[in-house]
Amino acid sequence: METDPKLERVWKLAEPIALEAGLELVDIEHRHEGRGTVLRLLMDRPGGVSLDELAAVSRQVSDVLDVHADAWPGSYTLEVSSPGVNRPLTRPAHFEAFVGKRVHVRTRVPLGTRRSFRGVLDSVSSSGIVVSADGAERHTIPFAAIARANYQHDFAAVGGGSTARRGGHRARTGSGVR
Repeated sequence: METDPKLERVWKLAEPIALEAGLELVDIEHRHEGRGTVLRLLMDRPGGVSLDELAAVSRQVSDVLDVHADAWPGSYTLEVSSPGVNRPLTRPAHFEAFVGKRVHVRTRVPLGTRRSFRGVLDSVSSSGIVVSADGAERHTIPFAAIARANYQHDFAAVGGGSTARRGGHRARTGSGVR
């Protein structure tokens, strides 16, 4: 899994701050959103992370990036967040923690005729992963070919039901009249 040199510079500056706070830097994303660029750092730890912890780390990372302006030139909005339920898998150790779970993997180039693979993560080796698709077809995917990979949480398996959610709140149905 290749990384942008700018993201690598930010990673080297932000990871020690995360580790000092007892957090893991899971991923760094940069996206053009609205009128500007968002630099999003995803942090977590077993059992989850609190908003206060994320806010404290955000202030520290912001200060370090201000001092090292060459790490991410230009203007941007810094966001520090948890990775969410369908967390990204960016390192071999991330994949190892999710063996036996559902994943979605997108590749840089087609492997055979496909670039998108959904199924159960069967195994992890030093060179890549094996995903069993719903039809039990097994796909060997080298780490170098992976563009993005995410754990796919199964809400039905934990009794989550089929309640639609948007933005973390239950979707309202009906006329809106109380």
